[in-house]
Amino acid sequence: MTDQPQQPEQPVFDPNAVHQQSPKIRKVRGVPLPAKDPQGNQVVMLGLTDAQQISPKMVVTHPAFQQVIPLLDGSKTIDQLVEQVGNGLERPMLENLVAQLDDAGFLFGPVFDEMQTQMHAQFDASDLLPPGATAQFADMLVMQEHGEDTTDEQKSSEGPAKLREVMDKWIDDALKEVESPAFDTLPKAIVAPHIDYARGWMNYANVYGRLRTVDRPDRVIILGTNHFGQSTGVCGCNKGYESPLGVCQFDSDLADALKSKLGEENASKLFENRYDHENEHSIELHMPWIQHIFGQDDAGNYPKVFSALVHDPVVNSGASYDGTGLDLDPFVEALQTAVSDLPGKTLIISSADLSHVGPAFGDNQALAGEDEAAAAFRTKVATHDHEMLKLFTEKKIDDLIGSISWQQNPTRWCSLGNMTATMRITNPEKVELLNYAAAMDPNGTAFVSSAALAMF
Repeated sequence: MTDQPQQPEQPVFDPNAVHQQSPKIRKVRGVPLPAKDPQGNQVVMLGLTDAQQISPKMVVTHPAFQQVIPLLDGSKTIDQLVEQVGNGLERPMLENLVAQLDDAGFLFGPVFDEMQTQMHAQFDASDLLPPGATAQFADMLVMQEHGEDTTDEQKSSEGPAKLREVMDKWIDDALKEVESPAFDTLPKAIVAPHIDYARGWMNYANVYGRLRTVDRPDRVIILGTNHFGQSTGVCGCNKGYESPLGVCQFDSDLADALKSKLGEENASKLFENRYDHENEHSIELHMPWIQHIFGQDDAGNYPKVFSALVHDPVVNSGASYDGTGLDLDPFVEALQTAVSDLPGKTLIISSADLSHVGPAFGDNQALAGEDEAAAAFRTKVATHDHEMLKLFTEKKIDDLIGSISWQQNPTRWCSLGNMTATMRITNPEKVELLNYAAAMDPNGTAFVSSAALAMF
């Protein structure tokens, strides 16, 4: 008789746990999840994941619980929630959901505290952030040649060359017909995407390809977007980065100068939520490009880097969202002074995506197809993007902030914070739009736009 595989034990509700009796949920994201019911019929379930990516788990539940999730704010007991929701909700059903949420670390409580403590300890134990999305992409390139039986050794040995090869191909394709395929001098700053390479390669290549002929910067500052973290203001990172191509060491000289200019209190705010960088792709995706384009110096080192995630200045006029984080203005002033006081050349990268529209982001209008409504919606988004980009290239950053604020950010621009900081830090004489592009999935559920710009 063969042993049957053991089914994982279902989490059990603990009536003695205060945090389960009055559950307070963390930030989660819901995604539709195709599944089959016990009779084999196709159904759609609700998959819940950690919006801050601290927990790797997913909770799968009935879509009807969508109305319950927002009510789990810690102010109501299980019985009060059951009474408030009604509609056939019974206590055992809610107890089961709460137990699953707690087991996944989605509730504030001991399970989440332990997960967060382990993540913080792991983050602080290393001087480098390991590659995530870039390593996965390089692995995929190798697997395209060797198939499912690709070994880890093949991924490690062949991945870097294949990644360089595809970046060169993208550059050749992007610049083959442009009038000026190279910069004469190193820009003060560039704007490039942080969307995945498959959808954003045209804009990555349009700006990075033009940098192959310029002087190598002594340092690179990447200002990104905080997609998952807890920081309510500017959030700095105290680490270097590793990619499949190698290591960009942390620029401790710049960090020390920046902390000195900020003062003790603001410097503490800058790095308090450094853990937000653990799973943040808007910085990491630029590392292979920096390494490939600028190469190593005589000592074998790639340019040093410093990174920070910048909050949205529309929300609270540049102040941190809750008054406890690092505001935009003191960060800009301190970084501007620190850069000017240090020797050598600095390149600032604004890691920016623009519009996020379609049903995946809450819009009712689908974007695929050539019907009049879909075409009009796509045109409207592109027109809005170009109007806003015109304000940016004209260096009217306050007008850009005001316009998006007045319109209540209708297309969900996600990187206005780092674009604003880059503009104010560099105070460029000229801003040049190199390329604009948008990517859409085949079903038209998500449309994301980005641009390549240079600031001199």
